[in-house]
Formats: sequence, structure tokens, C-alpha cells
Amino acid sequence: MDNSITYQSTRGVDKDLSFEDALTNGLALDGGLYMPSRWPEFTYEELIEMKKLDYIGLTEKITIPFVGENLKTKIGMIGKKVYKKFNHQDIAPLIKLENNFYVMELFHGPTLAFKDYAMQFLAELFDNVLADKNKKIVILGATSGDTGSAALEAFKGKKNSDIFILFPHERVSDVQRKQMTSINQAGSNALALRTDFDGCQEIVKSLFNDLNFRNEVSLSAINSINWGRLVPQIVYYFYAALKLGAPEKKVSFSVPTGNFGNILAGWIAMKMGLPIEKLICASNKNDILTRFFHTGRMERKDVSPSLSPSMDIQVSSNFERLLFEILDRDSIKLNKLMNDFKINKFYELSNSRKESLEEMFLSYKVSDEETLDTIKTIYNKNNYLIDPHTAIAVNAGKNALFEKKIQSSTPLISLGCAHPAKFPETIFKSVNFKPKNPEFLEQILMSSENFDTLNNEKNVIKDYIYKEMRNKNVY
Repeated sequence: MDNSITYQSTRGVDKDLSFEDALTNGLALDGGLYMPSRWPEFTYEELIEMKKLDYIGLTEKITIPFVGENLKTKIGMIGKKVYKKFNHQDIAPLIKLENNFYVMELFHGPTLAFKDYAMQFLAELFDNVLADKNKKIVILGATSGDTGSAALEAFKGKKNSDIFILFPHERVSDVQRKQMTSINQAGSNALALRTDFDGCQEIVKSLFNDLNFRNEVSLSAINSINWGRLVPQIVYYFYAALKLGAPEKKVSFSVPTGNFGNILAGWIAMKMGLPIEKLICASNKNDILTRFFHTGRMERKDVSPSLSPSMDIQVSSNFERLLFEILDRDSIKLNKLMNDFKINKFYELSNSRKESLEEMFLSYKVSDEETLDTIKTIYNKNNYLIDPHTAIAVNAGKNALFEKKIQSSTPLISLGCAHPAKFPETIFKSVNFKPKNPEFLEQILMSSENFDTLNNEKNVIKDYIYKEMRNKNVY
């Protein structure tokens, strides 16, 4: 493989950046998202050889093509350091529900959610790059639940970064909130905003677009808008597919989807040579993506609270990356659509563009009632508990099988994105008992909380960050 990959913005201004600069910038200076100049591709023979690798070896193989020369020799060490913190020997084990239907458990990290797989790795990437640059940064992110706890856990105690996580007040589960607000370490800040997730995300974007502020505090992002977040997520798609027969045969994935980062990682895996038949985009009642895949019209509506709060989103930021590819990397066309969306709250694709998506993606909307029913059905049939987000993926996968949109002979893997203990009230509604908490989670739930509740105003958050940094004598 030729490893000379550089990074460019989807909006067309920032070009030819190194991985390290794309990582520390987070969001491009023109407001776009960074994309690699090309996709590294594995041959059939390379995929056969990759079947012999464990999760850490696979992480090294897949990640190295994307990073700069200084990081290439460190990726193996980073993988070992990160994944030894996970509590299952397979890192991402596969659970068979029935013939050719599996759940891949992605909740064996420190905060019991799939975000750990990328966030722990991202924190180590940042640590190495910042040490080499002798640089300190301020990390700003928004969360609909799991990203925030994973980020605060991964970056706590890091000397070269301070982290501020914005979450929607009273719109995350009690467990998710406690996991964020019980991290009482200097430099770790959880802020509840009186808005929904999209409001939190909008504040993050507006602060990144305030170039004076951004440069003054050396602002960087850890949401999946940061390219460095996506790369580690590609790994578990390869891991599952190779376990279940790839590259000799295709596999399909059903992914509970909000901000589009997780399912985009699956699409990237396909671009890198992994034989994927279909990617199923599973939505809850906030079904902006399902509506788009069915109609070609991306239209923003109000967010409705659901039993799967991490998916309560109406602006899927990462979709911009896929859109960039659909438009043949034409930044002028992409900017027009993004402006239409900002001004009119919608944009539309042509039929030919929409049809190109249908070759790879299916999409289903799953209601709260269907979510509860799926949790109950899987428990009664398999004696296996799944969280509400995983239930949405399982339900969407079963719909695709019932409609014969995917072949029953093809392994179908639903991504298990969170431990059921993170959503005890929802589990109780479904099966009439609460899941047992892991011991370390019990300790978190008994811990004191430390967070501030603020209005969702750009200047309020800006002043808060300034104040905290002055208290640390940064200014």
C-alpha cells in the first residue's frame, strides 16, 4: 500500500493536511469535516491473512495507513495499552441469537458503551501527538449520552488537554449523567445545557467557527466530527466480518444510528475492501435518516425524547462525509446543500444520487413500543438482555430479513452499542426487572456529582471556558 494519505475538508478550503493536524484541528477551519485524500484498500489475499490477527493486531493493520510517519510505529503499543482495559478477551465478542443472526457486543470498555472503542484510542493518539508538538489544547464536545462519559473517562488526568462536554439537561439517562458528572478531576468538565442534543452540537460548531476563540484556546473536537474518532471504529467491522466468513462471503450489519458516525465507519470498511452486502441504518422515532433514505430529502424536525436517548438527534453531522462522496467530492455542490439545510432546514438529492445510496443502505424506523417488545422477545427466546439501542438494530435487522431485503444465508450482525445496565428503567418497562449492575458501575452511581447547568448560548459557554482556563492560570 502507498501510505501517503493527506486530509482535506469537505467544504473545499482546508487541503493537504497531515493526520496529526486533522486530528488536533478536529473541525476544519472552513466548517467542514476532514476526509482522507483516498481510501486504502486491502486485497482479497490480504484479507485472508488478516483472519489470523487478534483484535489488537487488526487495529494496527487497519489504522497504520491513515496516520503520519511519527505515529506508525506507535499504533501497536497504543492498541495494547487501550484494549487491555476492556473486560472481555475477544474485545468485541459475537453472540449468536439464531441462524446467521448475531449481536456484536461493543460494551466491554470502561464506560460500557461502544464509544469506548474509539475514545480510548483517540485519547492516546492525542497524548502522543501533543507531546511531540509540545502543545496543550481545549477539547470541546457534545453528547447525547455515551460519547460524553467515554470522552471524560478517556481524557481524565491527561496533562496536555482540558475537556468540556455539553449534554442536554434532563435528556440523558441517570446512569449516563452519573458517569459524566462523577469524574471529579481537574480539567474534566461536564456541562448540562437547557436544550436538546442538536442544540448542544450547534454550540460546539459555533464555537469552532469563532476562529479567534478557537485559536486563543487551541480548541479541538472529540465528537465523531473528528476523523480520529472514526478510524478505530472501522476495526470492529473487519473483526466481526472476518470471524463470520469474510472475505469468502459477504456479511451485513444493522447499526443503531444517530449522528451517522458508527454506520459511516462500516461504509468506510466496505470502501477498504471488506465485502459487505448491506448496511442497515436503524432509527428511533427521530427518523431523519430513515426519511432521507426513503425519499432523498434531508429535513430537520424537532427532537422527540425516546427510550433510546443516544439517538435523539435530528442533525446527523457525519452524514456530510458520505454526502461529499456521493457528490463525487464536489465541495461547491456540497456547500450549496449545507447552506440550504442551514437556511431552509432541508435539502434534496436527485433520484440518481438517491439510487446510488440504495445499493448499500437500508433504513428502518423503530418505535418505543417496538423497542420494548424486541427487548422482551430476545430475553424470552434467548435469555439475553439487550439495551434499547441494540434492540432498535435487532428489530431493523429482522425487518430486513422479513422483507427479504438481505439474504438469510448472509451473516447479519447487529451492533450491541451499550450495556443494558445503562438503561435500567427501560429494561424494567420491558421485562419487569432491572439488569444487574457491574460492580464498578455501582460505585459510580453512589458517587457525588459535579456539574453546572447553563443556558444554551454561545457566549455563556465561551465565558465558562475562559473562566475555567483562567482559574488554571492558562491565561
